[in-house]
Amino acid sequence: MSTHFVQKRIQKEILTMRKSPPPGIRLCEDSLRSAPEFMVELTGATGTLYSEQIFKLLFKFGERYPFESPQVTFVGNCIPVHPHVYSNGHICLSILTEDWSPALSTEAVCLSVISMLSSCTEKKLPPDNAFYIRTCSKNPKDTKWWFHDDQV
Repeated sequence: MSTHFVQKRIQKEILTMRKSPPPGIRLCEDSLRSAPEFMVELTGATGTLYSEQIFKLLFKFGERYPFESPQVTFVGNCIPVHPHVYSNGHICLSILTEDWSPALSTEAVCLSVISMLSSCTEKKLPPDNAFYIRTCSKNPKDTKWWFHDDQV
């Protein structure tokens, strides 16, 4: 797959987010200079535990995007305390791994993250946060995720 194809797809997604960003999602224009990565600012939905809190997501795109998911992490000083978000910003979300589809986009990822935050009923770290932080790769895509919600 050509780098041109990847860049064209990313540019199309950026244009879409510029034209009509969904509520709570804002493209960080100053981050666009460092393609193939950029940042998006998410605002917690009103009436949720994260209401009006602002978070930043860093998207990094590999050469196989959109056939492989982007690397997506929370960055900055405000990483949400959430059962699926590790304190280093890594996100345990199935669409970022085995449930990824080339039909998905950065906007779809942002909406999924906002939905994940909105459905949270208690601010707490994942049960294995301390172990994960000590042993994980810098790239969350290298992680074999164990989805805590899958426990019986």
